[in-house]
Amino acid sequence: MEEKNKDIVADGQQESLLFQDACQIIEQAQAVAYRQINETLIKRNWLLGMRIQHEVLKDKRAEYGEQVVKVLAKDLTTKYGEGFTWRNLYNYIDFYSTYNGLFLNVNGESANVQTILHAVSAKSENIFHALRAKSPIRLSWTHYRIILQENNQEARDWYEQEAAREMWGTRTLQRNVSSQYYHRLLQSQNKDAVRGEMKQLTAPLQDKLEYIKNPVVAEFLGFKNRTDYTESELEQTIIDHLIPFLMELGKGFALVDRQKHIHTEKDDYYIDMVFYNYNLRSFVLIDLKTTKLCHQDVGQMDMYVRMYDEMMCPQGHNPTIGLILCADTDDDVAHYSVLNGSDQLFAAKYLTYMPSRTDLRREIEQQKEFFLLQHKNENNDGR
Repeated sequence: MEEKNKDIVADGQQESLLFQDACQIIEQAQAVAYRQINETLIKRNWLLGMRIQHEVLKDKRAEYGEQVVKVLAKDLTTKYGEGFTWRNLYNYIDFYSTYNGLFLNVNGESANVQTILHAVSAKSENIFHALRAKSPIRLSWTHYRIILQENNQEARDWYEQEAAREMWGTRTLQRNVSSQYYHRLLQSQNKDAVRGEMKQLTAPLQDKLEYIKNPVVAEFLGFKNRTDYTESELEQTIIDHLIPFLMELGKGFALVDRQKHIHTEKDDYYIDMVFYNYNLRSFVLIDLKTTKLCHQDVGQMDMYVRMYDEMMCPQGHNPTIGLILCADTDDDVAHYSVLNGSDQLFAAKYLTYMPSRTDLRREIEQQKEFFLLQHKNENNDGR
């Protein structure tokens, strides 16, 4: 009996060791793949910034450059999808302008800008070779994009070095740049206290799998952004059932997108559902909160609405509508947000075609009951 128990323990230890080794292989492979993807992504953005910048410099008129970027952003987005907005293109120009020597002097070799431009115009298959195979890239594109928010050259260099040395994630770097960490540290008489506070405040922001969830990398590879991993089971269940519920109302709803990626200068957001209502001639953005509704949620939805109207909504359509659903256990709330200035006719149609708060509350409550009942049955079956 004792020998048998020893064998069981030994088998358990072997299984544990195998699992740990498998995890190490998988995570190292993911890290290597990410580094290669990231380096190519950064080179691509540098090349795009260089090409656009030299095109814009052909004419000194500001309106010419702005028009060039707008047209290019529209054409690239049509062909390649999200990731090429005019704001992103200006980020690429800024990146090239700030780091214009990043690839030009590596290992003592010089890659002349004119040579690269010639390779681009000649549609050469070796454009990236002109940037030299071995590059000084140490961070991700999102890191560099955050560092570009800092205007001081010395501060940018310091953030780049510290982020690489301390292995800061992008959220940690963003917090440090936004909070003027470099400048506060420089002026402080007690630098250890400033460093200690920073480490304490950014500890919850660290995520070893951050690169897998990076929306920029997903867009670069041509994948549809999915952020289901950030959603609770309850939230996902409610969303899954709300989509057919809204479309079956017969009030003109058509699903446009799920987990719609909205990118700002400092962060990435995801709108749970985007519908188009043909009767209202308006987009409807819906976000579900499994916690109690707060003023930050309302402010965030107003930002979504304004950004969607500015970046996505074609001319001639009515203002975008924002709908926040709160699935709080004690109080299910539907909060509507419409841009100011809509005429009375549109307001009347809005009340006619949008689902009532009572309908939405009933649907959320019903799905919560189904969810809890299902989990109760699963737990009973497992006993």
